[in-house]
Amino acid sequence: MLREQLATPLQGSLVPQWLAQFGKQLEHAFAPIRQVLEPVLSSPIAAGIWVLLVVSAVGVLWWDIRKRNEALPSMMKFVWTLTVVYSGPIGLAVYWWAGRTQIAHDSLWRRGARSTSHCYSGCGLGEIVGITLAQGILGLHTLWVVLVTFGFAYLFGYGLNIGPLMQEGSSFREATQDALLSETPSITVMEIAAIGTDLLLAGTAGIGSVLFWMAMAFSLSVGFIAAYPINAGLISFGVKEGMMNPKEMGEGSGA
Repeated sequence: MLREQLATPLQGSLVPQWLAQFGKQLEHAFAPIRQVLEPVLSSPIAAGIWVLLVVSAVGVLWWDIRKRNEALPSMMKFVWTLTVVYSGPIGLAVYWWAGRTQIAHDSLWRRGARSTSHCYSGCGLGEIVGITLAQGILGLHTLWVVLVTFGFAYLFGYGLNIGPLMQEGSSFREATQDALLSETPSITVMEIAAIGTDLLLAGTAGIGSVLFWMAMAFSLSVGFIAAYPINAGLISFGVKEGMMNPKEMGEGSGA
């Protein structure tokens, strides 16, 4: 059972006893929620409906970009595509509210949504690769699943920020320092929420099970929600600039 798998690595010498106990308490606290969600996330019918919703949402996104928002920079098209692939109609709603050139006015919370989506696109990809490799393919114990998945999430999340900064003329050192300062808090919160949720819901699920993939999709959206206020706060305090108004981004790109 998940309880046994979580307890074994957390009771090892690598983890302080207080942390192991805290993990047990969290698992116990969220047990009622898990009991409600697991049957739904294990259902092939629910999975089929979700796939249809995601495909439809991606279709609407691409239609809107091609017909009305072709001016958006290619990076943001990529970001919004991954956001919608991860979160389906939820991601599409975020794009519609904060990512289109037709938004009535910009705001801190819209900027925070765009910044979170930018972080989400890279970290989500890293999480999918990491947890699929560590848990689904290699079948590692929980502690190693967490470490490997965090590592990939940081790698992809930082990479998606370092690359564009270097293209704009920053050195690798400058771009790395900027990414570490501005992205570490949001990536950390996002992945604690996402990986923790995934392991609580599908800690023993095999890669061929519906629960493995549905729990991953659900946990990604949980991570987005957790990181959203963090990104808005970082923008508010000037730690990160946040993504520009879509109209300005389109005008600046010349695309």
